[in-house]
Amino acid sequence: MSAPLIAETRRRGIALLRHPARAVALAFGAATLLGTFLLTLPIASASGSATEPFTALFTAVSAVCVTGLVVVDTAGHWSTFGEVVILGLIQVGGFGIMTLASLLILLVSRRIGLRLQMTAQAETKALGLGEVRKVLLGVIITSLLVEAIIAVFLIARFATGYDKSFGQAVYHGVFHAVSAFNNAGFALYPDSIVRFATDPFICVPLMLATIIGGLGFPVLLELARRRNRRGRRWSLHTKITIPVYFGLLFLGAIAFLVFEWRNPATLGPVGGFDKVLIGFFHSVQPRTAGFNSVDMAQVHPSTLLLNDVLMFIGGGSAGTAGGIKVTTFALLGWVMLAEIRGEPTVHIMGRKLAGEVQRQALTVALLGVGAVMAGTIVLLSITQFRLDDVLFEATSAFATVGMSTGITAQLPVAGQVVLVVLMFMGRLGPITLASALALRERARRYELPEERPIVG
Repeated sequence: MSAPLIAETRRRGIALLRHPARAVALAFGAATLLGTFLLTLPIASASGSATEPFTALFTAVSAVCVTGLVVVDTAGHWSTFGEVVILGLIQVGGFGIMTLASLLILLVSRRIGLRLQMTAQAETKALGLGEVRKVLLGVIITSLLVEAIIAVFLIARFATGYDKSFGQAVYHGVFHAVSAFNNAGFALYPDSIVRFATDPFICVPLMLATIIGGLGFPVLLELARRRNRRGRRWSLHTKITIPVYFGLLFLGAIAFLVFEWRNPATLGPVGGFDKVLIGFFHSVQPRTAGFNSVDMAQVHPSTLLLNDVLMFIGGGSAGTAGGIKVTTFALLGWVMLAEIRGEPTVHIMGRKLAGEVQRQALTVALLGVGAVMAGTIVLLSITQFRLDDVLFEATSAFATVGMSTGITAQLPVAGQVVLVVLMFMGRLGPITLASALALRERARRYELPEERPIVG
């Protein structure tokens, strides 16, 4: 490669680093277009005929954004080639979101040093090739290792408990392990995981994969380092993410059990242990994997609203989960608590929360609410579905969950376009918005006179 070409490539790379939102959007857009093209090929459909372009686009967006909403039955419409393409898009989407988010965190945390060192180009060390390589290898090794372990358990169960051949067991085990770890929610069964609702040997591995992928790479990396270095202290991010994530998991399970315990269409017919298994499964999946082990069209309206809340909050930052993230939710809670107490600053676990972080959390959360509300209003205006179903669908798309009450395929094309936009915004919006806000931070040279408008 010639020196001018190397210099031009380096210049463009630096330009992308200065505009992370553009880099992330371009990467995911390119993966979506490639997936759409592959899924339109006749070999990708079970019938051997070309798939309609918008159906292919919707599926590609859902897979790359690791959502799981579908307009056609995955196992019924797509051939093995098409399913492998979907699996590849899920893996690329999971790798991409964890890697890019982790690199953006490094970029934000070291933005001053990075800007100075980018000027020196070859001397870059704040986010040099070694550190980039470390993040990439960490994400890849973590992903493949967890997926392999989960796949082994699923393969063993499919082979011994459901009379599948070894080849079928391997295929189904790997597919669902990858889908679960990447919080994608794609399943090879038309009823998702309903047929395995009372089988802990299927449901528990899927839950574990969802949780590990949803905690986020920074937390997983810190947990691994903590195991090797006993004297290390937890970062504030990890100290917030772990208790809030698992606290919401247990509260969600209890609420689901209370609302659905006697529902004859969901938990009513099954025993006590199976009720608890389904309850915890349905507290994990909205965080945002999207598998379901009961028919979501049959649950109580209060359960749908509970799922809306869990889906919107999502999982950990720089992971495969969507939503506004548990850290954003927790930070807003602490901000409210400090305001109620009349405290001028916000303190969390022995640390003072920076004012700009409070504004970033508020911006991400309110823009998320705005996106979901706008999508819900548009869907209500062009369809005849109930508010419960439409709000659930819009939240599921924005939070990249993939759960549905069954209306996705019944929506008009305009409604499905709304879901595509929400999926893309939900997958890329919170990450790129938060990093862009942090990178744009600058000191104000003067302040205007203070005045207090009436609030409330």
